[in-house]
Amino acid sequence: MMSGVLGITDIWTYVLGTVAIILLPGPNSLFVLSTAAKRGVRTGYRAAGGVFLGDGVLMVLSAAGVASLLKAYPPLFLVIKYAGAAYLGYVGLMMLRAAWRRWRTRNDPDSPRLIDAAEPAELRSPFRRALVISLLNPKAILFFISFFIQFVDPEYAWPALSFLLLGLIAQVTSALYLTALIFAGTFLAAQFRRRRRLAVGATTGIAALFLGFSIKLATATV
Repeated sequence: MMSGVLGITDIWTYVLGTVAIILLPGPNSLFVLSTAAKRGVRTGYRAAGGVFLGDGVLMVLSAAGVASLLKAYPPLFLVIKYAGAAYLGYVGLMMLRAAWRRWRTRNDPDSPRLIDAAEPAELRSPFRRALVISLLNPKAILFFISFFIQFVDPEYAWPALSFLLLGLIAQVTSALYLTALIFAGTFLAAQFRRRRRLAVGATTGIAALFLGFSIKLATATV
């Protein structure tokens, strides 16, 4: 196997594959978008920070050999998969609950901060919530098991540098994408402030997607 840049066997295939995978809709990006739409750019970046940290932890674990361990012992991955599916389902149900509360008070002129007030306190920690979603996201774990580690030449003398460059590429790509979603979310926020029924409908739709992610992850074969 020929070693390329810093022990990466085919860097451009990795770049193209990473971009394609990151652009696929998933719970991480959807959560950042919905957070920015409800709370603005600063809070959107707090959610994105949770995603960055979660992905960073998964990268380090992958480089340390945990990805190979999960691949060798499927029951361990199943535990993570079902835990992730359960948490995504919980997030979806909490969003449905918040949407229902907004709908009940949609005609109340005395609730200008309806979106924030409708959310349970646990859902007001976007960084922590995004971190948990990222760490329990089987899609991300599968990325690091089946894709991420394949581009490191095992004969390269300093594999840590290879993993560092691969991780940097993934994080920069993710940062650019999430930034676009955050600013798209702020545009949606202006629409939601003027049209509360639209906000309720959007929240319900996002909640349905989270529930769909949960069911898909729980029933997917690995």
